[in-house]
Amino acid sequence: MGLHVIVGKGPVGTTTAEVLAARGHEVRVLSRSGGVSTDVAEHRRVDAADADALATAARGADAVYNAVNPAYHRWATDWPPVAAALLTAAERTGSVLVTMGNLYGYGRPTGPMSPDSPLTATDVKGRVRIRMWRDALAAAEAGRVRVTEARAGDFLGPQVPADHSHLVRQLPALRRGRRAWVIGNPDVPRSWAYLPDVAATLATLGTDERALGRAWHVPSAPPRSQRQALGDLAAAMGVRPVPVSGIPWPVLRGLGVVAPVLREVADIRHQWDEAFVVDATATTEVFGLAATPWDEAVAATVRAVPATA
Repeated sequence: MGLHVIVGKGPVGTTTAEVLAARGHEVRVLSRSGGVSTDVAEHRRVDAADADALATAARGADAVYNAVNPAYHRWATDWPPVAAALLTAAERTGSVLVTMGNLYGYGRPTGPMSPDSPLTATDVKGRVRIRMWRDALAAAEAGRVRVTEARAGDFLGPQVPADHSHLVRQLPALRRGRRAWVIGNPDVPRSWAYLPDVAATLATLGTDERALGRAWHVPSAPPRSQRQALGDLAAAMGVRPVPVSGIPWPVLRGLGVVAPVLREVADIRHQWDEAFVVDATATTEVFGLAATPWDEAVAATVRAVPATA
């Protein structure tokens, strides 16, 4: 058992801290605002873009986890200095760098995405994630650092706030029987990542040398369209399914004039109008990790919704 340092205390960082602590590791969480230390984790106030402060706080760590979550519309400006600082800190401390990634780098899908799928994204956010991973691999190939990355689809789970999940944000509408307005085609299949499975994957990658030098996908239940997933959530709530409609893209683009986040969403239309499915076969075969059954993930997610919501 060793020291594991998590940078970021959002849903991913917090849940990963709990998993690591439950496995008997010492856990330290770094964030810009700090926090109150508990039996689960020590909290320190550290700027994720400050390589010197990161290296000091991560001294002696077996692994450092990048669970940072910059504002969605600021990836191009906020991610590069954070990614560079984390690489530097991992190099100075000799810690494994475990990054929480996503599927943006694959660009327009042509079938289920595996970690071996080419990184062909041309949108701004996709290019940012590609550069982060390639910089990490280059440092690893030069012998400067040891790296690995977990990639996952959109989140669900009781730990996920509404502004972090396209499904969770619809739960109040389901409870009230109102129409759900979703992004893109509500009937194309998608992979959804249950947050405890995300955390379990990250904790495993940070403690197993077989993970080094490549990316791994978080195991997910069989794909469900947004309409199907929302119907499943409604059934788990004991309410009737609601009508589900896609927000017209011209409307989203128009709203993007005043809402930067929506402007960014319109730039990745391919993620919402075509099947967006994860293949995590390698993760299961190498580490024995499997997705939580879909019904269990759905039930746990709705249990976190107040009956009055």
